[in-house]
Amino acid sequence: MAPLGTSNRAVVLASGGLDSTVTAALAREAGHELLWLTVDYGQRHAVEVARACQVAAAMHPAKHTVLSVNLRAVGGSALTAEFPVPKDRHSEERSRGIPITYVPGRNLIFLSLAAAHAEAEGATLIYFGANVLDYSGYPDCRPEFIRAFEAAVAAGTRAGVEGAALRVCTPLLDMTKADIIRTGVRLEAPLHLTHSCYDPVGDLACGRCDSCVIRREGFAKAGVEDPTRYAVP
Repeated sequence: MAPLGTSNRAVVLASGGLDSTVTAALAREAGHELLWLTVDYGQRHAVEVARACQVAAAMHPAKHTVLSVNLRAVGGSALTAEFPVPKDRHSEERSRGIPITYVPGRNLIFLSLAAAHAEAEGATLIYFGANVLDYSGYPDCRPEFIRAFEAAVAAGTRAGVEGAALRVCTPLLDMTKADIIRTGVRLEAPLHLTHSCYDPVGDLACGRCDSCVIRREGFAKAGVEDPTRYAVP
């Protein structure tokens, strides 16, 4: 086990998506040694794991770890069970209730794995691309969840007990999708490699799920060409 409290090291939860890639670019800009963690959880859009590896190859983290956790055995989500992914929803619909694309316990599990990885590697930071503006309805992207998780880790890990408190950094939390994209462009993040679609059609993004719609609207508002190939133009 690495020494506790090596503050220059940071674990980045890297999904291969737009938000996590820009989060990683911000962590890099801050001068951290980056330890990327990608979780293959049996998601419907498994292509994002391959994209995470491509993004890692372009951004050169110090280490990239891919862990497998079979959340299909739990189910309860359109991303881990055979439920239809909602399509063509307007922003008013997306802001009502918790969508079926919510994966029970996913971010709690991901952050717990990241905390274990951070403790083993002597890191005291986790970079997490949570966002509350464009993804309203997800309870595990809220600031109160993040703070509660930090408190639990402080109480339940060797690092926390010995005074090396783990902090979760969420630099995108209050940013619009357009601002996230502009930040990615400024930092020269490989946005063309990222994947957002929940229900891809072969090699194409569907263009109709909530994530595709939010991505398309974000690029349009940012005035940046979206490099994604969509099944529905």
